[in-house]
Amino acid sequence: MKRETTTENENQNQNEREDERRDEVQVVAEAEEREEVEKEEKDALAAEEDVEGEAEEARVKVDQIKEKLEEAEAQAAEYLDGWQRTRAEFSNYKKRREAERAHVIARANAELLRKLLPIVDDLERALANLPDNLRQLTWCEGISLIKHKLDAVLESEGVKPIETEGRAFDPRVHEAVTYEEIEGYEDGQIIAEVQPGYMLDEWILRPALVRVAKAPAAAQPEESEEDEGGSATEPEDESKE
Repeated sequence: MKRETTTENENQNQNEREDERRDEVQVVAEAEEREEVEKEEKDALAAEEDVEGEAEEARVKVDQIKEKLEEAEAQAAEYLDGWQRTRAEFSNYKKRREAERAHVIARANAELLRKLLPIVDDLERALANLPDNLRQLTWCEGISLIKHKLDAVLESEGVKPIETEGRAFDPRVHEAVTYEEIEGYEDGQIIAEVQPGYMLDEWILRPALVRVAKAPAAAQPEESEEDEGGSATEPEDESKE
């Protein structure tokens, strides 16, 4: 009986020791599990911090890239504006130079054409004063042909005669030689042309010399008979030789 009681006690003690070992094992396992969890949490937190750091670094780099891009765009816009301005200035310079060159050429042409006008006058006077019995001669016809060719050259260059017949006097294109009182003409109307004038586009090569009508002078009031008599009567010379 006593032996059975001892065996039961031993079994009970063994069971208690096994329970204690299991508890110790479980505690150790739980401790290891907690450590593992804490380690994973630390690793996760560290990874999150690394991600945030990388994200912040990426944002900084993006901001820097944006800033550099904005600077590059501003510089490109400045270069473009300067290039456009320079191009416009050069275009204006070319146009101005072309206009000046055209003006110089036109002035030179005008001077040359102006020097030809006296020759035209001489030919016109020569043909106008040519006797009728000489007009059929070959050399006279040659002079007339030269005159026609010269007129054609002037016309092809844009030279036009200034109109005078029936026109009112215009000091911009006409030059008055005389002012005459003639019936049938209004004041300031051109009576006749003395020398033809010519224009080249808007340039006056030579003004037309003209005779211009003027209004009759106002009638003078008649003097009284007494004034006339007084002016006509001379004092009698009382001295005798």
